[in-house]
Amino acid sequence: MAVAAALYYRFPAKNMVVIGVTGTKGKTTTCNMIHRIFMESGRKTGLLTTVNFKIGDQEEVNLAKQSTLSPFGLQAKIKEMADARCEVLVLEVTSHALIQSRTWGINVDTAVLTNFAQDHLDYHDTMDEYMKAKGRLFEQLNVSDRKPDVPKVSVINMDDAAHDYFEAFPTDQQFNYGILKGTYVGRNLEPHANGTNFLLRIPNGEMPIELHIPGRMNVYNALAAATVATAHRINLQTIQKALQKMTPVQGRLELIDEGQPFTVAVDYAHTEDSLDQMLGMFRELTKGKLILVFGACGERDTSARPKMGAVIHKHVDTFILTDDDPYMEDHLKIAEMLRSGVPREEGNGFWQILDRKEAIRLALHLAKPGDTVVVSGKGAEEFQVVGKLKIPHDDRKVLRELLSRATRIEVPNA
Repeated sequence: MAVAAALYYRFPAKNMVVIGVTGTKGKTTTCNMIHRIFMESGRKTGLLTTVNFKIGDQEEVNLAKQSTLSPFGLQAKIKEMADARCEVLVLEVTSHALIQSRTWGINVDTAVLTNFAQDHLDYHDTMDEYMKAKGRLFEQLNVSDRKPDVPKVSVINMDDAAHDYFEAFPTDQQFNYGILKGTYVGRNLEPHANGTNFLLRIPNGEMPIELHIPGRMNVYNALAAATVATAHRINLQTIQKALQKMTPVQGRLELIDEGQPFTVAVDYAHTEDSLDQMLGMFRELTKGKLILVFGACGERDTSARPKMGAVIHKHVDTFILTDDDPYMEDHLKIAEMLRSGVPREEGNGFWQILDRKEAIRLALHLAKPGDTVVVSGKGAEEFQVVGKLKIPHDDRKVLRELLSRATRIEVPNA
């Protein structure tokens, strides 16, 4: 299908500089940051991610529930970008897409690694197989067709434990970044409630960045984007201007403000590591209680569920366990596996309400001034998948609806 799609649409990416971003976390935000920087530099850029598609400044929501679209959908979107005369394509590339060759015929020129952590073991069986799947993006760099005057470049997170594996693949140019080590580094981090100020330091200069997206993980995302930009000879002033215009990508640390006296955020974190980082950040920033609404996704790595429960228990004061997308799996069994990592009795900082809207309603009722409510796992998704049904549901819309009116419920011993 990938070959047929590429042939049918006549290889629409052949005249674009293609930047492929892979990793366990941060792909969508990093892609959006790269897109913003290239647009700021005056180069019309296309974007394809889990959350959104962009042709220049025109944006469309990705409703496919696929980070990397199926071959015909993918090539069709790229054809639209080619027809709109995009010079650059920024593409989120998943391990599934690489194993399934969905990106066949899209010759990547710059490959980016955000990080590598446990995920998708339901599909790849082992961490080694998962890493090899990610590695395909870098393996294909040097053997794919070349475009005139466009070098093959890799950009790798040096703070990630797996960096040696990805660095071993040959490229024309290799760049690395990090906070602890790297050639392109972030120094003097000053986190605050709405973002992080840091110093971007490169071999021949430095520039202060006021990033208006919270979390250390987003400094890494910004460093990855800045490193890609410098590899493509975009100056520091343009990088600074673009990064300082960035706001959270929909459903990624997105704050919901309807005038309530406590913080409310929606995030996509759904793995042990991403939950640990996200909840750790909110724990530091929250003066009152940290309240989480979360449920594990069905048909995913079941061994990760108790581990996620343990991470949640470590960070949050109140955990409301709910449904995510159970797919064909029994949602009660999913909840039981996640709950096994949370050594609390129901009613003691723990509630199980599998109706996601009602779980959110309870979280908002329990919140007091100074608290933080986080609804995580689905981000900006607009429906839940239960069996073969797609049921309309958007965490952000539910939160705004409930926050915009005085909703009171009675909860015994809450």
